[in-house]
Amino acid sequence: MRSNILLAGAFLLCLPSLGQKTYKYTSVPGDPLETRIYTLENGLQVWLSKNTDAPRVQTNIAVRAGSKNDPPDATGLAHYLEHMLFKGTSEIGTANWSEESRLLAQISDAYEERRGTTDIEQRELIYARIDSLSHLAATYAVPNEYDKMVKSIGARGTNAYTSTERTVYINDIPSDELEKWMMIESERFTEAVLRLFHTELETVYEEFNRSQDNDGRQAYKRMNELLYLTHPYGTQTTLGTGEHLKDPSMVKIQEYFRSYYVPNNMAVILAGDIDHD
Repeated sequence: MRSNILLAGAFLLCLPSLGQKTYKYTSVPGDPLETRIYTLENGLQVWLSKNTDAPRVQTNIAVRAGSKNDPPDATGLAHYLEHMLFKGTSEIGTANWSEESRLLAQISDAYEERRGTTDIEQRELIYARIDSLSHLAATYAVPNEYDKMVKSIGARGTNAYTSTERTVYINDIPSDELEKWMMIESERFTEAVLRLFHTELETVYEEFNRSQDNDGRQAYKRMNELLYLTHPYGTQTTLGTGEHLKDPSMVKIQEYFRSYYVPNNMAVILAGDIDHD
């Protein structure tokens, strides 16, 4: 249901076989790329820019939410969610969703229990339980299935990034595979399945550790702290704090996804070999 709401309109605008209805669009005066900006009834924006230099399309799916929107007690959340959306859904990346989902629910509950516990010994026991449950859940995961799916249609440069204001998901695909790409992405943004959450946390924390030794990052962080004393630009960073990364909340990540990954807060941006007439 959600996937239909999110990207179905993009099909109508981009696929000649479905483009029988005329959609109104806006543009920016003087734009040399002549980009067309469509806004669908559900609020989703679709940006189309034609360039026939190569039979490919650069795709961005942009969410108007970034680290600025992180809860103050769960910084780094937007960036962590970005990582999670490469792990698949209940249809992609699982060998047995019924069993895996049951374990993921237990892991989520355990993290919430740990967040509400101050006793060090009790926290260690809960962490051991999370670790054990995560190992069991991982036996049902099919690693890298999303990446394999987009590679199978010729995608290049598959990536994503999170900034203070936005989160953007990127692919470069053959223009004749646009429909398949839309089907994959439509499924991808149907839900946030926090698969391999425990393992990916180590990856994110390592990224955080590297940032601590990066003089440029630290200078930028300090500059923002001085410029934006009470604004999220200065009070929190995209990577978050070590304290928050060590004490994550799957519940808060799901709440963030449901709040911001909605049609009227997203845009599908396509530039390349597109016939938008």
